[in-house]
Amino acid sequence: MESFSEPLVKQREFFQTGKTKDVAYRMQSLTKLGQVIRSHEAEIMAALKKDLNKSDFEAYMSEIGILLEEIRFALKNLKKWSKPQKVKSALAQVGSKSYIYPEPYGVVLIIAPWNYPVQLSFAPLIGAIAAGNCAVLKPSELTPETSKLISELIEKTFPPEYITVLQGDAETTKLLLKEKFDYIFFTGSVPVGKVIMEAAAKHLTPVTLELGGKSPCIVHKDANLKLAAKRIAWGKFLNAGQTCVAPDYLYVHREVRDEFIVSLKDAITEIYSEVVFKSGNFTRIVSERHFKRLVTFLEDGKIIHGGRKNTDLLSIEPTLLSDVSWDDPVMQEEIFGPILPIFEYDNEVAMINKINERPKPLALYIFTEGMDFQETILNSISFGGGCINDTVFHLSSPYLPFGGVGESGMGAYHGKGSFDVFSHHKGILKQTTTFDLPLRYPHRKNALKQLKQFIK
Repeated sequence: MESFSEPLVKQREFFQTGKTKDVAYRMQSLTKLGQVIRSHEAEIMAALKKDLNKSDFEAYMSEIGILLEEIRFALKNLKKWSKPQKVKSALAQVGSKSYIYPEPYGVVLIIAPWNYPVQLSFAPLIGAIAAGNCAVLKPSELTPETSKLISELIEKTFPPEYITVLQGDAETTKLLLKEKFDYIFFTGSVPVGKVIMEAAAKHLTPVTLELGGKSPCIVHKDANLKLAAKRIAWGKFLNAGQTCVAPDYLYVHREVRDEFIVSLKDAITEIYSEVVFKSGNFTRIVSERHFKRLVTFLEDGKIIHGGRKNTDLLSIEPTLLSDVSWDDPVMQEEIFGPILPIFEYDNEVAMINKINERPKPLALYIFTEGMDFQETILNSISFGGGCINDTVFHLSSPYLPFGGVGESGMGAYHGKGSFDVFSHHKGILKQTTTFDLPLRYPHRKNALKQLKQFIK
Protein backbone atom coordinates (compact mmCIF):
# COMPACT_ATOMS: atom_id res chain seq x y z
CA MET A 1 0.00 0.00 0.00
CA GLU A 2 1.53 3.30 -1.11
CA SER A 3 -0.61 5.44 1.17
CA PHE A 4 -3.33 5.22 3.80
CA SER A 5 -5.37 8.13 2.49
CA GLU A 6 -8.53 6.11 1.83
CA PRO A 7 -9.13 4.73 5.35
CA LEU A 8 -8.34 8.15 6.80
CA VAL A 9 -10.87 9.83 4.51
CA LYS A 10 -13.52 7.39 5.73
CA GLN A 11 -12.61 8.09 9.34
CA ARG A 12 -12.81 11.84 8.80
CA GLU A 13 -16.21 11.47 7.18
CA PHE A 14 -17.42 9.37 10.11
CA PHE A 15 -16.03 11.84 12.62
CA GLN A 16 -17.87 14.68 10.89
CA THR A 17 -21.19 12.91 11.50
CA GLY A 18 -20.75 13.79 15.19
CA LYS A 19 -21.53 10.26 16.33
CA THR A 20 -18.27 9.81 18.25
CA LYS A 21 -18.96 13.00 20.21
CA ASP A 22 -22.09 11.49 21.73
CA VAL A 23 -21.17 10.51 25.28
CA ALA A 24 -23.53 7.54 25.21
CA TYR A 25 -21.76 6.24 22.10
CA ARG A 26 -18.37 6.64 23.76
CA MET A 27 -19.52 4.76 26.85
CA GLN A 28 -21.02 2.03 24.72
CA SER A 29 -17.71 1.72 22.86
CA LEU A 30 -15.69 1.53 26.08
CA THR A 31 -18.06 -1.12 27.39
CA LYS A 32 -17.60 -3.13 24.19
CA LEU A 33 -13.83 -2.88 24.49
CA GLY A 34 -13.97 -4.14 28.08
CA GLN A 35 -16.24 -7.01 27.06
CA VAL A 36 -14.01 -8.11 24.20
CA ILE A 37 -10.93 -8.08 26.47
CA ARG A 38 -12.74 -10.17 29.10
CA SER A 39 -14.25 -12.64 26.66
CA HIS A 40 -10.92 -13.21 24.88
CA GLU A 41 -8.73 -13.31 27.95
CA ALA A 42 -7.45 -16.81 27.17
CA GLU A 43 -6.57 -15.89 23.56
CA ILE A 44 -4.75 -12.75 24.74
CA MET A 45 -2.72 -14.76 27.24
CA ALA A 46 -1.91 -17.38 24.59
CA ALA A 47 -0.71 -14.73 22.13
CA LEU A 48 1.51 -13.10 24.76
CA LYS A 49 2.90 -16.52 25.62
CA LYS A 50 3.81 -17.17 21.97
CA ASP A 51 5.36 -13.77 21.39
CA LEU A 52 7.13 -13.14 24.72
CA ASN A 53 6.69 -16.29 26.81
CA LYS A 54 4.69 -14.26 29.34
CA SER A 55 3.09 -16.28 32.10
CA ASP A 56 -0.68 -15.99 32.54
CA PHE A 57 -0.12 -14.31 35.91
CA GLU A 58 2.17 -11.66 34.45
CA ALA A 59 -0.07 -11.16 31.41
CA TYR A 60 -3.12 -10.50 33.56
CA MET A 61 -1.37 -8.32 36.11
CA SER A 62 0.62 -6.12 33.74
CA GLU A 63 -1.67 -6.01 30.71
CA ILE A 64 -5.26 -7.19 31.05
CA GLY A 65 -5.96 -6.10 34.63
CA ILE A 66 -4.62 -2.58 34.09
CA LEU A 67 -6.84 -2.13 31.03
CA LEU A 68 -9.98 -3.32 32.77
CA GLU A 69 -9.33 -0.86 35.61
CA GLU A 70 -8.76 1.98 33.12
CA ILE A 71 -12.04 1.21 31.37
CA ARG A 72 -13.93 0.97 34.66
CA PHE A 73 -12.51 4.31 35.79
CA ALA A 74 -13.34 6.02 32.48
CA LEU A 75 -16.91 4.72 32.47
CA LYS A 76 -17.42 5.93 36.02
CA ASN A 77 -16.18 9.45 35.28
CA LEU A 78 -16.76 10.11 31.58
CA LYS A 79 -20.01 12.05 31.92
CA LYS A 80 -18.34 14.45 34.36
CA TRP A 81 -15.18 14.79 32.28
CA SER A 82 -17.04 15.56 29.06
CA LYS A 83 -19.24 18.33 30.48
CA PRO A 84 -18.21 21.96 29.95
CA GLN A 85 -16.38 23.16 33.04
CA LYS A 86 -17.48 26.52 34.39
CA VAL A 87 -14.62 28.77 35.50
CA LYS A 88 -14.43 32.29 36.90
CA SER A 89 -14.58 35.36 34.67
CA ALA A 90 -12.22 38.29 35.09
CA LEU A 91 -13.46 41.59 36.55
CA ALA A 92 -13.21 43.21 33.13
CA GLN A 93 -15.74 40.66 31.85
CA VAL A 94 -18.39 41.42 34.45
CA GLY A 95 -21.73 39.95 33.44
CA SER A 96 -20.15 37.12 31.46
CA LYS A 97 -19.81 33.40 32.13
CA SER A 98 -16.70 31.41 31.20
CA TYR A 99 -16.46 27.74 30.29
CA ILE A 100 -13.90 25.19 29.14
CA TYR A 101 -15.30 22.83 26.53
CA PRO A 102 -13.39 19.56 26.00
CA GLU A 103 -13.63 18.44 22.39
CA PRO A 104 -11.99 15.57 20.47
CA TYR A 105 -9.16 16.26 18.08
CA GLY A 106 -10.61 14.13 15.28
CA VAL A 107 -8.63 11.26 13.74
CA VAL A 108 -5.72 10.14 15.93
CA LEU A 109 -2.81 7.78 15.35
CA ILE A 110 -1.63 5.45 18.12
CA ILE A 111 1.72 3.72 17.58
CA ALA A 112 2.26 0.96 20.15
CA PRO A 113 5.44 -0.89 21.20
CA TRP A 114 6.15 -4.58 21.67
CA ASN A 115 7.02 -4.87 25.37
CA TYR A 116 3.44 -4.64 26.67
CA PRO A 117 1.71 -5.01 23.32
CA VAL A 118 -1.87 -5.28 24.60
CA GLN A 119 -1.74 -2.73 27.41
CA LEU A 120 0.17 -0.12 25.44
CA SER A 121 -2.13 -0.49 22.44
CA PHE A 122 -5.43 -0.33 24.30
CA ALA A 123 -4.59 2.09 27.14
CA PRO A 124 -4.20 5.10 24.84
CA LEU A 125 -7.12 3.82 22.75
CA ILE A 126 -9.30 4.04 25.87
CA GLY A 127 -8.41 7.72 26.12
CA ALA A 128 -9.04 8.31 22.41
CA ILE A 129 -12.49 6.69 22.62
CA ALA A 130 -13.39 8.48 25.85
CA ALA A 131 -12.50 11.84 24.31
CA GLY A 132 -14.62 11.14 21.22
CA ASN A 133 -12.02 10.54 18.52
CA CYS A 134 -11.68 8.12 15.65
CA ALA A 135 -8.45 6.13 15.85
CA VAL A 136 -5.89 4.30 13.77
CA LEU A 137 -3.88 1.82 15.82
CA LYS A 138 -0.48 0.57 14.66
CA PRO A 139 0.73 -2.35 16.84
CA SER A 140 4.30 -3.67 16.80
CA GLU A 141 5.50 -6.13 14.18
CA LEU A 142 7.85 -7.68 16.78
CA THR A 143 4.91 -9.34 18.54
CA PRO A 144 3.06 -10.76 15.49
CA GLU A 145 0.64 -13.10 17.28
CA THR A 146 -0.54 -10.38 19.63
CA SER A 147 -0.76 -7.76 16.89
CA LYS A 148 -2.79 -10.14 14.73
CA LEU A 149 -5.16 -10.82 17.64
CA ILE A 150 -5.53 -7.10 18.39
CA SER A 151 -6.45 -6.51 14.76
CA GLU A 152 -9.04 -9.30 14.83
CA LEU A 153 -10.61 -8.13 18.08
CA ILE A 154 -10.92 -4.52 16.92
CA GLU A 155 -12.27 -5.57 13.51
CA LYS A 156 -15.04 -7.66 15.07
CA THR A 157 -15.92 -4.97 17.63
CA PHE A 158 -15.80 -1.61 15.82
CA PRO A 159 -16.43 -0.38 12.26
CA PRO A 160 -13.17 0.53 10.46
CA GLU A 161 -14.35 4.08 9.87
CA TYR A 162 -14.33 4.48 13.66
CA ILE A 163 -11.36 2.40 14.84
CA THR A 164 -9.02 0.44 12.62
CA VAL A 165 -5.78 -1.48 13.09
CA LEU A 166 -3.06 -1.28 10.46
CA GLN A 167 -0.34 -3.90 10.78
CA GLY A 168 3.12 -3.74 9.28
CA ASP A 169 6.77 -2.97 9.89
CA ALA A 170 8.70 0.29 10.13
CA GLU A 171 7.89 1.04 6.50
CA THR A 172 4.17 1.02 7.36
CA THR A 173 4.84 3.51 10.16
CA LYS A 174 6.75 5.76 7.75
CA LEU A 175 3.82 5.75 5.33
CA LEU A 176 1.37 6.50 8.14
CA LEU A 177 3.48 9.44 9.28
CA LYS A 178 3.21 11.01 5.84
CA GLU A 179 -0.54 11.33 6.36
CA LYS A 180 -2.19 14.20 8.17
CA PHE A 181 -3.52 13.15 11.58
CA ASP A 182 -5.06 15.39 14.23
CA TYR A 183 -3.00 13.84 17.02
CA ILE A 184 -0.21 11.27 17.31
CA PHE A 185 0.40 9.14 20.40
CA PHE A 186 3.65 7.18 20.36
CA THR A 187 5.18 4.79 22.87
CA GLY A 188 8.71 3.59 22.19
CA SER A 189 12.37 4.51 22.12
CA VAL A 190 13.95 7.95 22.19
CA PRO A 191 15.50 7.67 18.67
CA VAL A 192 12.19 6.68 17.10
CA GLY A 193 10.42 9.37 19.15
CA LYS A 194 12.59 11.97 17.42
CA VAL A 195 11.54 10.58 14.03
CA ILE A 196 7.87 10.74 15.06
CA MET A 197 8.18 14.34 16.21
CA GLU A 198 10.00 15.38 13.05
CA ALA A 199 7.27 13.86 10.88
CA ALA A 200 4.51 15.42 13.00
CA ALA A 201 6.13 18.84 12.71
CA LYS A 202 5.59 18.84 8.94
CA HIS A 203 1.83 18.87 9.56
CA LEU A 204 2.02 20.79 12.86
CA THR A 205 0.40 17.77 14.47
CA PRO A 206 0.46 17.68 18.29
CA VAL A 207 2.10 14.62 19.82
CA THR A 208 2.42 12.67 23.02
CA LEU A 209 5.71 10.78 23.26
CA GLU A 210 6.03 8.07 25.89
CA LEU A 211 9.72 7.22 25.72
CA GLY A 212 12.14 5.94 28.33
CA GLY A 213 15.70 6.37 29.51
CA LYS A 214 17.87 5.15 32.33
CA SER A 215 15.69 5.22 35.43
CA PRO A 216 17.70 5.25 38.68
CA CYS A 217 16.79 3.47 41.89
CA ILE A 218 18.30 4.73 45.14
CA VAL A 219 18.61 2.57 48.26
CA HIS A 220 19.51 4.74 51.26
CA LYS A 221 21.19 3.48 54.42
CA ASP A 222 17.95 3.64 56.43
CA ALA A 223 15.87 1.59 53.96
CA ASN A 224 14.03 -1.60 54.84
CA LEU A 225 16.57 -3.67 52.94
CA LYS A 226 14.75 -6.97 52.60
CA LEU A 227 11.53 -5.34 51.42
CA ALA A 228 13.45 -3.00 49.13
CA ALA A 229 15.29 -5.96 47.60
CA LYS A 230 12.05 -7.84 46.95
CA ARG A 231 10.28 -4.88 45.37
CA ILE A 232 13.28 -3.95 43.26
CA ALA A 233 13.75 -7.53 42.05
CA TRP A 234 10.09 -7.66 41.06
CA GLY A 235 10.06 -4.28 39.32
CA LYS A 236 13.35 -4.77 37.50
CA PHE A 237 12.87 -8.31 36.24
CA LEU A 238 9.15 -8.12 35.48
CA ASN A 239 8.78 -8.79 31.74
CA ALA A 240 12.50 -9.70 31.73
CA GLY A 241 13.35 -6.06 32.36
CA GLN A 242 11.66 -4.99 29.13
CA THR A 243 9.72 -2.25 30.89
CA CYS A 244 10.15 1.46 30.19
CA VAL A 245 9.94 2.29 33.91
CA ALA A 246 12.06 -0.59 35.18
CA PRO A 247 14.92 0.41 37.48
CA ASP A 248 17.83 0.74 35.05
CA TYR A 249 20.61 0.98 37.63
CA LEU A 250 20.95 1.01 41.40
CA TYR A 251 22.61 3.49 43.72
CA VAL A 252 23.08 1.80 47.11
CA HIS A 253 24.55 3.53 50.15
CA ARG A 254 28.00 2.18 50.94
CA GLU A 255 27.10 1.32 54.56
CA VAL A 256 24.41 -1.18 53.50
CA ARG A 257 25.66 -2.27 50.06
CA ASP A 258 26.88 -5.75 50.96
CA GLU A 259 23.89 -6.58 53.13
CA PHE A 260 21.49 -5.31 50.47
CA ILE A 261 23.11 -7.35 47.68
CA VAL A 262 22.66 -10.52 49.74
CA SER A 263 18.96 -9.67 50.17
CA LEU A 264 18.62 -8.85 46.47
CA LYS A 265 20.09 -12.21 45.43
CA ASP A 266 17.73 -13.99 47.82
CA ALA A 267 14.75 -12.06 46.45
CA ILE A 268 15.61 -12.91 42.85
CA THR A 269 15.84 -16.61 43.71
CA GLU A 270 12.59 -16.49 45.68
CA ILE A 271 10.57 -14.74 42.97
CA TYR A 272 12.05 -16.19 39.80
CA SER A 273 13.55 -19.53 40.92
CA GLU A 274 17.23 -20.38 40.84
CA VAL A 275 17.32 -21.34 37.16
CA VAL A 276 14.71 -19.40 35.15
CA PHE A 277 15.21 -21.51 32.04
CA LYS A 278 13.83 -24.57 33.84
CA SER A 279 10.67 -22.86 35.13
CA GLY A 280 9.57 -21.94 31.61
CA ASN A 281 7.73 -18.86 32.92
CA PHE A 282 10.38 -16.16 32.57
CA THR A 283 9.61 -13.73 29.77
CA ARG A 284 11.99 -13.98 26.85
CA ILE A 285 13.80 -11.24 24.96
CA VAL A 286 11.64 -10.08 22.08
CA SER A 287 14.08 -10.66 19.21
CA GLU A 288 17.50 -12.03 18.35
CA ARG A 289 18.78 -8.51 17.71
CA HIS A 290 17.78 -7.31 21.18
CA PHE A 291 19.14 -10.53 22.71
CA LYS A 292 22.58 -10.01 21.12
CA ARG A 293 22.60 -6.38 22.26
CA LEU A 294 21.95 -7.42 25.85
CA VAL A 295 24.53 -10.21 25.77
CA THR A 296 27.26 -7.65 25.03
CA PHE A 297 26.35 -5.85 28.27
CA LEU A 298 27.27 -8.99 30.24
CA GLU A 299 30.90 -8.19 29.46
CA ASP A 300 30.74 -4.90 31.41
CA GLY A 301 31.85 -4.84 35.01
CA LYS A 302 31.69 -7.99 37.13
CA ILE A 303 28.79 -10.44 37.24
CA ILE A 304 27.88 -11.05 40.89
CA HIS A 305 24.64 -12.93 40.24
CA GLY A 306 23.14 -14.67 37.22
CA GLY A 307 24.69 -14.03 33.85
CA ARG A 308 23.66 -17.26 32.20
CA LYS A 309 21.88 -17.10 28.86
CA ASN A 310 20.01 -19.45 26.54
CA THR A 311 20.22 -18.51 22.88
CA ASP A 312 17.57 -21.00 21.78
CA LEU A 313 15.06 -19.55 24.26
CA LEU A 314 16.25 -15.94 23.73
CA SER A 315 16.43 -15.76 27.50
CA ILE A 316 18.86 -14.16 29.94
CA GLU A 317 18.50 -14.83 33.64
CA PRO A 318 18.26 -11.96 36.14
CA THR A 319 21.78 -10.58 36.36
CA LEU A 320 23.51 -8.21 38.76
CA LEU A 321 26.65 -6.29 37.75
CA SER A 322 29.14 -4.58 40.04
CA ASP A 323 32.31 -2.61 39.28
CA VAL A 324 30.61 -0.97 36.31
CA SER A 325 32.02 2.25 34.88
CA TRP A 326 29.86 5.14 33.70
CA ASP A 327 31.76 4.85 30.42
CA ASP A 328 30.79 1.19 29.86
CA PRO A 329 28.32 0.45 27.03
CA VAL A 330 25.72 -0.78 29.55
CA MET A 331 25.51 2.76 30.93
CA GLN A 332 25.27 4.51 27.56
CA GLU A 333 21.69 3.50 26.73
CA GLU A 334 18.54 2.18 28.35
CA ILE A 335 19.22 -1.48 29.16
CA PHE A 336 15.68 -2.76 28.59
CA GLY A 337 16.55 -6.25 29.77
CA PRO A 338 17.21 -8.33 32.90
CA ILE A 339 20.59 -6.78 33.71
CA LEU A 340 21.03 -4.47 36.71
CA PRO A 341 24.26 -2.50 37.34
CA ILE A 342 24.91 -1.55 40.98
CA PHE A 343 26.76 1.58 42.09
CA GLU A 344 27.46 2.70 45.62
CA TYR A 345 27.47 6.16 47.17
CA ASP A 346 28.18 7.85 50.46
CA ASN A 347 28.00 11.45 49.28
CA GLU A 348 24.39 12.39 48.52
CA VAL A 349 25.27 15.56 46.61
CA ALA A 350 27.73 13.75 44.34
CA MET A 351 25.18 11.01 43.67
CA ILE A 352 22.48 13.54 42.79
CA ASN A 353 24.85 15.44 40.51
CA LYS A 354 25.79 12.22 38.69
CA ILE A 355 22.12 11.43 38.00
CA ASN A 356 21.50 15.00 36.85
CA GLU A 357 24.36 14.78 34.35
CA ARG A 358 22.24 12.33 32.35
CA PRO A 359 19.01 13.03 30.42
CA LYS A 360 15.92 13.29 32.64
CA PRO A 361 14.65 9.75 33.34
CA LEU A 362 11.13 8.47 32.90
CA ALA A 363 11.07 7.08 36.44
CA LEU A 364 12.99 7.27 39.70
CA TYR A 365 12.67 5.14 42.81
CA ILE A 366 13.74 5.94 46.37
CA PHE A 367 13.96 3.46 49.24
CA THR A 368 14.31 5.22 52.59
CA GLU A 369 12.45 5.77 55.83
CA GLY A 370 13.65 9.37 56.08
CA MET A 371 11.34 12.18 54.99
CA ASP A 372 14.24 14.62 54.63
CA PHE A 373 16.07 12.33 52.21
CA GLN A 374 12.88 11.75 50.21
CA GLU A 375 12.28 15.47 49.84
CA THR A 376 15.92 16.13 48.96
CA ILE A 377 15.77 13.67 46.06
CA LEU A 378 12.31 14.78 44.87
CA ASN A 379 13.35 18.44 44.87
CA SER A 380 16.79 17.90 43.32
CA ILE A 381 16.10 15.58 40.37
CA SER A 382 13.62 16.05 37.52
CA PHE A 383 11.96 12.84 36.28
CA GLY A 384 8.65 11.66 34.86
CA GLY A 385 7.24 9.94 37.94
CA GLY A 386 8.08 7.20 40.38
CA CYS A 387 7.68 5.64 43.78
CA ILE A 388 8.99 5.93 47.29
CA ASN A 389 9.65 2.48 48.79
CA ASP A 390 8.30 0.70 45.73
CA THR A 391 8.91 0.32 41.99
CA VAL A 392 6.74 0.49 38.84
CA PHE A 393 3.39 0.55 40.68
CA HIS A 394 2.78 4.26 40.06
CA LEU A 395 1.89 3.58 36.42
CA SER A 396 -1.06 1.36 37.42
CA SER A 397 -2.96 4.15 39.19
CA PRO A 398 -5.68 5.94 37.20
CA TYR A 399 -5.36 8.82 39.67
CA LEU A 400 -1.73 9.58 38.76
CA PRO A 401 -0.57 11.06 35.43
CA PHE A 402 2.00 8.90 33.67
CA GLY A 403 4.53 10.40 31.29
CA GLY A 404 8.06 11.61 30.81
CA VAL A 405 9.93 14.90 30.87
CA GLY A 406 12.74 16.06 28.62
CA GLU A 407 14.19 13.17 26.62
CA SER A 408 12.01 10.64 28.46
CA GLY A 409 8.89 12.01 26.75
CA MET A 410 6.19 14.64 26.70
CA GLY A 411 2.54 14.50 27.69
CA ALA A 412 0.93 12.25 30.28
CA TYR A 413 -1.99 9.85 30.36
CA HIS A 414 -3.86 7.27 32.48
CA GLY A 415 -7.20 7.98 34.15
CA LYS A 416 -8.46 11.49 33.40
CA GLY A 417 -5.08 12.18 31.85
CA SER A 418 -5.98 9.81 29.00
CA PHE A 419 -9.17 11.78 28.35
CA ASP A 420 -7.32 15.10 28.56
CA VAL A 421 -4.46 14.12 26.28
CA PHE A 422 -6.86 13.29 23.44
CA SER A 423 -9.02 16.39 24.02
CA HIS A 424 -8.62 19.99 22.98
CA HIS A 425 -9.83 22.24 25.79
CA LYS A 426 -11.70 25.10 24.16
CA GLY A 427 -12.17 28.29 26.15
CA ILE A 428 -15.57 29.99 25.67
CA LEU A 429 -16.81 33.29 27.11
CA LYS A 430 -20.60 33.80 27.14
CA GLN A 431 -21.23 37.53 27.35
CA THR A 432 -24.40 39.22 28.63
CA THR A 433 -26.54 41.40 26.36
CA THR A 434 -28.45 43.08 29.19
CA PHE A 435 -25.83 45.82 29.53
CA ASP A 436 -22.61 46.93 27.85
CA LEU A 437 -19.58 48.26 29.71
CA PRO A 438 -18.44 51.46 28.00
CA LEU A 439 -14.85 51.05 29.21
CA ARG A 440 -13.79 48.98 26.22
CA TYR A 441 -14.56 51.73 23.71
CA PRO A 442 -11.89 54.37 22.96
CA HIS A 443 -14.06 57.32 21.85
CA ARG A 444 -14.99 58.47 25.39
CA LYS A 445 -13.41 61.43 27.16
CA ASN A 446 -10.56 60.31 29.45
CA ALA A 447 -10.95 56.76 28.09
CA LEU A 448 -7.36 55.68 28.82
CA LYS A 449 -7.39 57.14 32.33
CA GLN A 450 -10.64 55.34 33.18
CA LEU A 451 -9.35 52.08 31.68
CA LYS A 452 -6.22 52.23 33.82
CA GLN A 453 -8.28 52.89 36.94
CA PHE A 454 -10.40 49.82 36.15
CA ILE A 455 -7.50 47.54 35.27
CA LYS A 456 -4.84 47.94 37.96
